[in-house]
Amino acid sequence: MKRLALLLVAAFAVAGCSTGSDAVATGTDFNFVSPGGQTDLTYEGDERQQIPEMRGDSLMEEGKRITLSSYKGKVVVINIWGAWCPPCRVEAPQLQKVHEAYEGKGVQVLGIDFKDFDRQQPADFMRDTGLTYPSLYDPSGRSLLPLKGYPKAAVPSTIVLDKQHRVAAIFLRDLLAEDLTPLIDRLLAEK
Repeated sequence: MKRLALLLVAAFAVAGCSTGSDAVATGTDFNFVSPGGQTDLTYEGDERQQIPEMRGDSLMEEGKRITLSSYKGKVVVINIWGAWCPPCRVEAPQLQKVHEAYEGKGVQVLGIDFKDFDRQQPADFMRDTGLTYPSLYDPSGRSLLPLKGYPKAAVPSTIVLDKQHRVAAIFLRDLLAEDLTPLIDRLLAEK
């Protein structure tokens, strides 16, 4: 038993220290890296990489599909949340403020509801809280699979895309509207 435990610890240590091809940002598609375990990451100009197409079922409108490409030319604020997550429940009204402040100005807030295996609970939360921005219903996190290396366990987290849908910032923590406003204004001003 001790031998098996030691082998497992060694295997995890080797895997955790691996520097395979997904450990660095390469190519044109986004590949997540968090140097030194940073929780706030920003990317400028040429550093920005395209995010792959994301799609999934709408949480609030069963049978409707939501695609990232539907928001072409818009700054997109993608928030990964769950009704089971206390910081997410505090953060959601802040994202609603962002949605209301920038609605019609070229910004789209898009939620991804994650790890809520009963659709009714997050739908009730959105209705009860007055959230009007769309959310994907994605209990398994399938929509996040194209984001190479993205930590699915980081809930809440937010990915901010520029108008070309390149990653401009990532926040691996809960946010206030004031945390996003300066960044969104700067991205909107970009040509």
